[in-house]
Amino acid sequence: MRIGVLAAQAGLSTKAIRFYEQIGLLPEPPRTSAGYRDYPADAVTRLAFIRDAQAAGLTLAEIGDILTIRDNGRAPCRHVTDLIDQHLAQVEQRLAELRQAHRTLGDLRRRAAATDPADCTADQVCTILARNGES
Repeated sequence: MRIGVLAAQAGLSTKAIRFYEQIGLLPEPPRTSAGYRDYPADAVTRLAFIRDAQAAGLTLAEIGDILTIRDNGRAPCRHVTDLIDQHLAQVEQRLAELRQAHRTLGDLRRRAAATDPADCTADQVCTILARNGES
């Protein structure tokens, strides 16, 4: 199938397909006698996998590793599970950081509400942001 048909079926742009081919996620297809790319039907499935894996937060390098494992005839389940665990741990760490930022911003908001701008002096940059409300 030609690249335009593949793009329509996969829900991707032809530019994205060429990029995936360029970086090795999609094997280079054979060419027609006129020089057009002639993708096999299973390219749609592979592109759907790439799209789904990206939506799950995997990097293109990680996706490439998974595809290499599969292309070598092995099931990538263990590797995928490890990647999911790593990404989940990163998300949990980021959530903890966001919860801390939320608490800090809440404290600052309360401090701002209690601050009278008339009490600020020229030697202070901003008492709201200064530790312990002091500059």
